[in-house]
Amino acid sequence: MKSEKIKKVDEHEASFYKQLKDKIVQCSLCPRNCVIREGNRGNCGVRQNIRGKLYSVVYGKPCSANLDPIEKKPLYHFLPGEKAFSIATAGCNLHCLFCQNWEISQGMPEQINHFSMPPKKVVEETKKLNSKIVCYTYTEPTVFYEYMHDTAKIARKQNLKNVVVSNGFIQETPLKKITKFIDGVNIDLKGNDRFYRKITGAWVEPVLKSLKMYKKAGVWVEITNLIIPTLNAKDSEISWMINWIKENLGVNTPVHFTAFWPTYKLINLNSTSIERLRSARKMAQKAGLNFVYTGNLPDEDGNNTFCPECKKLLIKRIGLHVSQNNLINGKCKFCNAKIPGVWK
Repeated sequence: MKSEKIKKVDEHEASFYKQLKDKIVQCSLCPRNCVIREGNRGNCGVRQNIRGKLYSVVYGKPCSANLDPIEKKPLYHFLPGEKAFSIATAGCNLHCLFCQNWEISQGMPEQINHFSMPPKKVVEETKKLNSKIVCYTYTEPTVFYEYMHDTAKIARKQNLKNVVVSNGFIQETPLKKITKFIDGVNIDLKGNDRFYRKITGAWVEPVLKSLKMYKKAGVWVEITNLIIPTLNAKDSEISWMINWIKENLGVNTPVHFTAFWPTYKLINLNSTSIERLRSARKMAQKAGLNFVYTGNLPDEDGNNTFCPECKKLLIKRIGLHVSQNNLINGKCKFCNAKIPGVWK
């Protein structure tokens, strides 16, 4: 696939906006509710007011398209060992100071190489690669909503699974619409409201609401929390998150505590220690969560899945590779306990 620079705006009308007077529009896709004058773009940088209508300027133009292990997302209870064809466009509606993909999430689409790949082509490529999963990831799928929606709809008709890796910062109406086609999601629950406002430029309440909506819609939900020293690594902050997950999503929701590495605008901070990850995992287990993982650092127990009933090893992972799977039809082969997840 030949990459190219975006030379002009290709007009694909956006969903979820209203027209105001004087050719001004208001986007209602994410909680920012951007009011956008003619010729300007919203906070995400990829939704533009053209002649009084709102358009997506990245529809069908992924800047990244790769075949990844599903464990990379991370989704540990979703078709273990399978590969997901993963796509992203430029843009994001958060501005995290620690973003590991900041070159594409914070850049303008005109500055970033992309591929021409309409929804039908994404599905064709997924099947060509013998993958069962299309994944919307890397940046923020919300900002390329129309592209994701149309692709997911075609993928569902072709008996493919759709998974989303998202910040969860989206309005209720578009989320309800997309859940009809989404099978699994990993949401970054980054910290408390103070952390969100200071470090991401957003706020936490819409994310919490999204998590509950995904759960209610029957979408498989996993959560990632990147632990950043001095910013969201206190026991009290981690405990708040654990308790919220337990009370609102249930003890069988997989949680991934992952290590921070200095990047983007936080290169002055230390990386996360394995001791901090293990401590957070123990806190979550003590609170009653059944499936708690650690990531971005080698940690054998924190990378494996254990049966909450008989405590035996169910899925052994070496890095992102599944080396042992002791599930039979979604049940522990040792004690026959049903293990929550998407296994087929």
